Amino acid sequence: MALRVCARTAIAAFVWVGLALPASAQIYTWRDANGNLVLSDRKPAGVSATLHSYDVPHAETIRATRYAAPERSRPYDDLIDEHSRLQGVRPDLVRAVMQVESAFNPRARSPKGALGLMQLMPATLRQYGVGNPFDPTDNVRAGVAYLRALLDRYGNDETLALAAYNAGPGAVDRHGQAVPPYRETRNYVAQINRMAGTQAPPPVSANRIYRITETIDGRTVVRYTNKPPATGAYEVVPRSNW
Repeated sequence: MALRVCARTAIAAFVWVGLALPASAQIYTWRDANGNLVLSDRKPAGVSATLHSYDVPHAETIRATRYAAPERSRPYDDLIDEHSRLQGVRPDLVRAVMQVESAFNPRARSPKGALGLMQLMPATLRQYGVGNPFDPTDNVRAGVAYLRALLDRYGNDETLALAAYNAGPGAVDRHGQAVPPYRETRNYVAQINRMAGTQAPPPVSANRIYRITETIDGRTVVRYTNKPPATGAYEVVPRSNW
């Protein structure tokens, strides 16, 4: 597969091609006889000095994102506003997630199996009773509800909720309830925060410490936090044990 693009669109095209290819690939770029920049995942014959290549590293759990003009959200603005109001989520946040996840394409399908406008994975679709993942109404309803659940899980911390939306809550929890050190996830969170306007997480109470017990990859993991957990087994640690 090779694409030819003019110089002024080269950077945008490189980003698009790089994200649209499979998770593990090599990208080659060179100039053709007319001076156009060519991008391909196959090494060309007969090109030597002007050939450049770029690694696209393998990432098992991270979904690629794509660019779309924000005005493409207009057909879905009413759905976004309705479900944002019902779930108590900022419409700008939902709109930014949709823009980055699917480029407002209701038929979007990722190589990892995420589907529809909000790019929901099959397990999430089942959890929220989505019959047709390509139906905008059903997909947005479930996507906003899932985002609400992640906000509840992380004490309304939008940054952590976005990280979990991209890489999965398991990855966030394994890294101490912090944004995982994955380049794609960090770029994803930063991009949506820029688009939607970052909101600082609400202050947490210092009056209680929660002991949370979870099973991760077959192991029992105990952690402590002063954020009230939304789900899972936990207990309040007595102040005498602080």
